[in-house]
Amino acid sequence: MRPAWGGVLLSCFCLVTMAGAAGRFVNIAQQAGIDFEHQSGAEGQRYLPETYGSGVAFIDVDRDGFMDIYLVNGGRLPQLSNVKKVRNSLYHNEDGGRFQDQTEEFGVGDVGYGMGAVVGDYDNDGWADLYVTNFGANVLYHNGGEIGFVDVTKNAEVGDEGWSTSGAFADIDLDGDLDLFVGNYLAYPTEDPTVCRIGNSEERLYCDPRKFSGQVDRLYINKGGVADWRFDDQTEAFGLGSVKGKELGVVFGDCDEDGDLDLYLANDMAPNMLYRNDGDRFVEKGLASGTSLNDEGGVEAGMGVDMADADGDGRLDLFVTNFQWESNTLYRNLGQGFFFDATISSGITKASMAYLGFGTVFFDYDRDGDLDLFIANGHVYDNVEKVDNAASYRQRNQLLENNGKGGFIEAENSGSGMALQQVSRGTAFADIDNDGDLDIAVNNSNDKPALLRNDSGSDGDWLGLLLHGNKSNRDAIGARVVVRTADRVMVREVRRNASYLSASDRRLIFGLAENEVVAQVEIRWPSGIVQALHDAPGGKYLVIEEGIDR
Repeated sequence: MRPAWGGVLLSCFCLVTMAGAAGRFVNIAQQAGIDFEHQSGAEGQRYLPETYGSGVAFIDVDRDGFMDIYLVNGGRLPQLSNVKKVRNSLYHNEDGGRFQDQTEEFGVGDVGYGMGAVVGDYDNDGWADLYVTNFGANVLYHNGGEIGFVDVTKNAEVGDEGWSTSGAFADIDLDGDLDLFVGNYLAYPTEDPTVCRIGNSEERLYCDPRKFSGQVDRLYINKGGVADWRFDDQTEAFGLGSVKGKELGVVFGDCDEDGDLDLYLANDMAPNMLYRNDGDRFVEKGLASGTSLNDEGGVEAGMGVDMADADGDGRLDLFVTNFQWESNTLYRNLGQGFFFDATISSGITKASMAYLGFGTVFFDYDRDGDLDLFIANGHVYDNVEKVDNAASYRQRNQLLENNGKGGFIEAENSGSGMALQQVSRGTAFADIDNDGDLDIAVNNSNDKPALLRNDSGSDGDWLGLLLHGNKSNRDAIGARVVVRTADRVMVREVRRNASYLSASDRRLIFGLAENEVVAQVEIRWPSGIVQALHDAPGGKYLVIEEGIDR
């Protein structure tokens, strides 16, 4: 392992942007040394968990300044004992272009039937920890720095044994350390599971999730260092114990701008849920806010989710991926706790109707200052042509370009990486080569992953921020950053976990277009501390410590 990377006070490292044609994404997974292949264990019986995995996470395991990749695998269900176990894999980023499998060296090769990966520094020691969600018992790996990772699930008391999907670390009670939320899906039987067929034929079809009851999610509150960094199950106390919502997508963000993190859940064929954080309790406001159903009052098959300021008005909007022919859904934040279904007016309906979406991220791929959308697509039925001859199992992913006002259209000339047709699931973004633009990792069902390097070569400048909390949690999860240039105001929040079963680079990158200098950077930390920087130069990553002025 290489020495730790990082900065103190305020530091920067300057990088050169790669040249290339605008909007070009190239799949470099194979040439970069990533030889992972996802296995669902499917043998024709069509057990439901086979079609939902798996996720991917970016995590700098050794603090060398390069984002490593953790890929979750499936491989073996209890009903299929003859299928060989497979493990999750960690690929260490050697230099921004080459990766090496170091799963064994770091000790993170879980062999459970994997769903997702959750990343966060829950003990504030500066090393990112890893939580793996499974169909079955989950696993928490503590990052011990030079000694690698240690399975601390039992001691931390977070080994939920349901069917867990997406999760997130977030400082829910604002006490300076990260709590853990785990979304759970269905009560799916491991003995004699329900069999569904196509009409009156003998051919099996994956069952509709409405045939099964949901499971209660889990909220684990961090007890802190005085309790040896254990967690306390506070699901009931925070008002989450009576709802079984069939969660697939999870994201935290300050929707109402009151300084704490609210919770949005994308549910499969059940109303989505928006929980307002009242400090010591969550209050469900989905229907009242307009974020539970679509504009026709219908329930949709929520898969992935992200939260960001899509239209540049400073408020966080919500995006949910759904089933084919439903279209994905964009909820525009109107303020005062209300949202508007802007799916049609934004162009999302036209762009997404013919696809089945899973992982998704808001990111500024061309560094022009507004947030674009990536959507990972792939059907859930491997024999879909027998029930819908207009659909396909393998689908291409999509890059939707923002017009600067929250309207979206498919990006042209997006590169060979966007032309791939696979069964895509978990999606995460990171700047893998530290060149100031964001790259994408996609985990594909029963296939090799895609690592899409961004070769946009945009002429626009950029500013990168890596925040370290002191009074706040060390990851600065929940910090809100406002960047002001001569002609634009950009609002971002720090988070790692969103999309579908996945975790992304927590560094913030702001596209500056033609602005070479940022007039002001304002940071509102979770602790309530507000910091400001003036005349920050573009083309750099700045490392900022909470409460320590420049």
